Amino acid sequence: MEFVKGHGTENDFVVLPDLDDQLDLTVARVQALCDRQRGLGADGVLRVVRTDGKWFMDYRNADGSIAEMCGNGLRVFARYLVDAGHQRQGEFVVGTRAGDRTVVTHPDGSVTNDMGPARVMGTSIAAVDGQGIGGFAVDVGNPHLACVTEDPVEGFSLTAPPGFDPVMFPHGVNVELINVIGQDALRMRVYERGVGETRSCGTGTVASVASWLAGQGRTTGSATVDVLGGQVFVTIEPTTSTLTGPAVLVARGELDKSWWDALA
Repeated sequence: MEFVKGHGTENDFVVLPDLDDQLDLTVARVQALCDRQRGLGADGVLRVVRTDGKWFMDYRNADGSIAEMCGNGLRVFARYLVDAGHQRQGEFVVGTRAGDRTVVTHPDGSVTNDMGPARVMGTSIAAVDGQGIGGFAVDVGNPHLACVTEDPVEGFSLTAPPGFDPVMFPHGVNVELINVIGQDALRMRVYERGVGETRSCGTGTVASVASWLAGQGRTTGSATVDVLGGQVFVTIEPTTSTLTGPAVLVARGELDKSWWDALA
């Protein structure tokens, strides 16, 4: 069973090619693959499957839960398809649980994703380190609570899940803490539901820019977003959003069959 390891701004994934849609990707198997001591180590798993004539990104969080969308994962997924010869470099469509997404792979290894609309759904409060921080609820195919704060984001502890309104977010939420660091430039840390703090979150960077714009009474604009793992560029448009950033494949190999079978 082949695997590929990759990352997008250090948000890392195990890619499992499953062209014949045969893998039984159980919660236990996802958890073991993502475990950094007893597995390969990753923030999530990207299963590559062909359905309805197009490539589908079956994304799972590190705890085995299913997620609707992952922007950094989508870049790694697209880079894998080109690297493996399944797609020509350039523009093509990938299916996700949040809908079809157009991607454009570039010669320098970066990828631009059409992330779909970033919908600002209202305001709410995240509880971090016993402090309430206001922000905007943003739907990017998955739920976010993106909070711009004047307190340096480096000073917050994200070892425990931030508190949030379970009525507004019945299925949990990704929480972003954001500083404005320059003209059209943001810095972000993120706690991802089902994972914990990650080095980056693609949909989180889109939500962060949408929240920053909403705080200014704006609905369109662009910004760079610095994350722990690097930098991406986000544009919010009237009907969609785009995310451009690196996608790096670092290793490939084979999973041990007895190890895999024992996790069933």
